[in-house]
Amino acid sequence: MLTKEKLERINALSKKSKSEGLTEDEKQEQKKLREEYLKNVRKSFKNQFKSMTVVDQEGNDVTPQKVKDLQERNKKH
Repeated sequence: MLTKEKLERINALSKKSKSEGLTEDEKQEQKKLREEYLKNVRKSFKNQFKSMTVVDQEGNDVTPQKVKDLQERNKKH
């Protein structure tokens, strides 16, 4: 999870980029912060999948095989 300060910095850089532009150092900082943010979003999304089960109206488990495989790999680690 990103800290509140990092999220605020991402937003500040985005606002500055739109209004007056960024220096090269700020562009690099923005890129690094965005990559960290996306890494956290992907990790969170993957963790949600690990606990997901899909059940049809008749109560049958119809969880996609990719999700089952991910869950199985998680159990082994």
